[in-house]
Amino acid sequence: MIPAMPAASAASSRTASVNALRVVSMGAVAVLILVAGVWGSWGTAQDVMLTKGKEQGTVKVTACGDDTCTGPFTPVSAGAAKRASVVIGKSVAVRKGQTYDVIVKPGTEDVVRSGPAGILYAWVPLGGALLLASVVVAGGLRLTRVAWLLGGSGIALLTAAFGALQ
Repeated sequence: MIPAMPAASAASSRTASVNALRVVSMGAVAVLILVAGVWGSWGTAQDVMLTKGKEQGTVKVTACGDDTCTGPFTPVSAGAAKRASVVIGKSVAVRKGQTYDVIVKPGTEDVVRSGPAGILYAWVPLGGALLLASVVVAGGLRLTRVAWLLGGSGIALLTAAFGALQ
């Protein structure tokens, strides 16, 4: 038996355990990033995607502040009430004088965009999470094909949201 043999197998055992620890920890970080993206998106996405029983209508933006815009709400769905003023979050996609299809958040005077533009805009945090997770998967897990898939999905989602909101 060669005396150096046990030392070599101990070194490879250490390398294997370090690699396993890296895979588990980076996998956990990637999953955590994706869960946070879904969590950040779901607050708005549930109102936009699950519309049954919610007040739907339009808002004509009449005034904008630093963070929000306001305007009168005109109902479209049965059971929706007309409101003199509702609040919509100000973003690059909300302009004074424009009319937008919206859904009223239950129990509030806040509205969110509806339709394809609203759905895509609601999932923007997930798009960012997909991009960030792709970096972790590529660098930490060394799974380049999966990383390209995650990154491509994130870019596609963000691009589609940008295009739908214009």
